[in-house]
Amino acid sequence: MGKKLNVGVVGMGGIGNTHATCYKNDELANLVAVCDIIKEKADEAAEKFGVPAFYSLKEMLAAHPEIDSVSVTTSGYDNGSMHFLPAMEAIDAGKNVLVEKPICHEVTDARELVAYAAKKDVYLGCNLNHYFSEPADKLREYIKNGGIGEQVYSIHKVGFNGSSAGYGGSGGARWNRPYSHTKAFLTHPFSVMRAFQGDVTHVQAFMDKPGVRKSHEDLMLSIQSVHVKFQNGSIGYLLSQRGDAHFGLGGWWSYELAGTNGTACIENCVEKLTYWKTGEEPLILNTGVDDFSATFPIRIHAYLEDVTNEVPKEYLRASGRDALATIEYIFAAIESYENGGALVRPHALPAVHGDVKYVK
Repeated sequence: MGKKLNVGVVGMGGIGNTHATCYKNDELANLVAVCDIIKEKADEAAEKFGVPAFYSLKEMLAAHPEIDSVSVTTSGYDNGSMHFLPAMEAIDAGKNVLVEKPICHEVTDARELVAYAAKKDVYLGCNLNHYFSEPADKLREYIKNGGIGEQVYSIHKVGFNGSSAGYGGSGGARWNRPYSHTKAFLTHPFSVMRAFQGDVTHVQAFMDKPGVRKSHEDLMLSIQSVHVKFQNGSIGYLLSQRGDAHFGLGGWWSYELAGTNGTACIENCVEKLTYWKTGEEPLILNTGVDDFSATFPIRIHAYLEDVTNEVPKEYLRASGRDALATIEYIFAAIESYENGGALVRPHALPAVHGDVKYVK
């Protein structure tokens, strides 16, 4: 076993506690401290994990200069999006950062954050954990071995199952906003589609909400229909909804990728992958896993592994640049919707320059 990374976690809500648990259980990590501006949350987590509590990130970093990496899991509008300031503060201190999704509340902040990490030459990762699973690994294998062939299309459905009878109201200020579901819940499906199909070049989107939300003066646009084109020529369709209906085939999360040699579909993220080839019986992988939270330790271990092994920063799995791509696509979808479904070209991602020391 190599050197352990000293880690601190800022933002001790449910996801912060999940990160801390992963670090406590990972042989590559040493959880040093926890931090939250709400004293009770920090104190409770400190007692739970046996580490000191802090109530500001600056104080935590000053007290523990040995910290190598900071998990930023702070809460905020749009389901946990006020990551910009603590992430910038940690990067400014020369620390590597693993930030929760969405990487930032605003795309302009995300661009600045990714640029600053590159300037300071630190690792910036994001918890894009939906493609860290056994079915995702199997799909990568099919793609690598030619089982999919030239990619033709993808269909990605993701959301919460529900109905009008189960509607619980508009919620608090952090949720009763037009794009709260869009920003919080399209990050993952866009990250999955890009992980398997590459960069998106065109976006067209339609959004709405059912009558039960309208009658309750709920501002959230809870239904998204997004059509995209990828740089490799394939097309994709993304459908997301927040408890307004019940998904049929494929469950609450399904990603179907079809190509000229075969088609594969992941169901319920971690549970199942089916592969079809014309004239042959389908091949089915049932993982026996039905708990989505199983993705967290896999993804966090991958981050620890990459940083420990000092991989070139452009090869960091689920990097800040990857997360920036997802928010660029989200804001392109918002722009498309606001312009009646107009076709939008996403903002260009920052160039990958690489490091000459890795060139052989």
